[in-house]
Amino acid sequence: MSNPYEITEPTCISFSGGRTSAFMLYKVLEAHDMSLPSDAIVCFANTGKEDEATLKFVHDIETKWNVPIHWIEYRNDEVGFARVDYKTASRNGEPFEELIHKVQFLPNSGMRICTTHLKIRPFRKYLDSIGIDRPNQFVGIRADEMRRVVKIRSNPQAEGMERSLPLATDGITVQDVNDFWNSQEFNLELTTFNGRTLAGNCDLCYLKPASQILSLIKEKPERAVWWAKMESLDLEKQVNGNKQFSKDRPSYAQMLKFSKDQGDMFDPDEEAISCFCGD
Repeated sequence: MSNPYEITEPTCISFSGGRTSAFMLYKVLEAHDMSLPSDAIVCFANTGKEDEATLKFVHDIETKWNVPIHWIEYRNDEVGFARVDYKTASRNGEPFEELIHKVQFLPNSGMRICTTHLKIRPFRKYLDSIGIDRPNQFVGIRADEMRRVVKIRSNPQAEGMERSLPLATDGITVQDVNDFWNSQEFNLELTTFNGRTLAGNCDLCYLKPASQILSLIKEKPERAVWWAKMESLDLEKQVNGNKQFSKDRPSYAQMLKFSKDQGDMFDPDEEAISCFCGD
């Protein structure tokens, strides 16, 4: 079997800022004598709602592994993106808020526009701007994330890029990823539970189980401030009459208020809704 991490054509390595996609990047480096092949480009999309630990982890990867990482953010302008770095990256949800003001509704489980508009599309526009046309895209989804694997493989095209899943092809599971990072000299400093990074990607993403969101708010109440602010906006549109990110649970403001209570508000066994931001 050929090496699934071998780069044989122009390829965008989509780095979410999590352990799994960082492991995928390491395997690509390993397949090429620990250097990034000339046909590969590593892109990280910052929504402004990533935890500071995620931004530091991305910066650690680029410095400790000597890998150039292209930090991209969505912009609501003719260009559609901005190139930033660790120091200049947004940290208060600015790109995400720009998107909300543009579309005039809150993304939700029925209209999950975040990954496409804040990550995939800015990647595509940035790559176009530097003359990389219709590259392959490596996405860090593991073999044990079968629902996501099946969905992507049934529709691999996204914004003109053909998505490949080298970790899934290689049979990599969350245990493999955890074993790798347990042996490294640095790691993503975010808590994991059953292999999931609870505050990974957007810190209080509405697709996360409600009990997980409440737990994260209890840990750092300030995490809820931006989300509550967005739900207080007077927007022109409502999706299915929804004025919140999730119409079937309390608002972020209500969860912030409730977080002062030590009781459980939600089912702790609720599963996350699948998205494609990666880990």
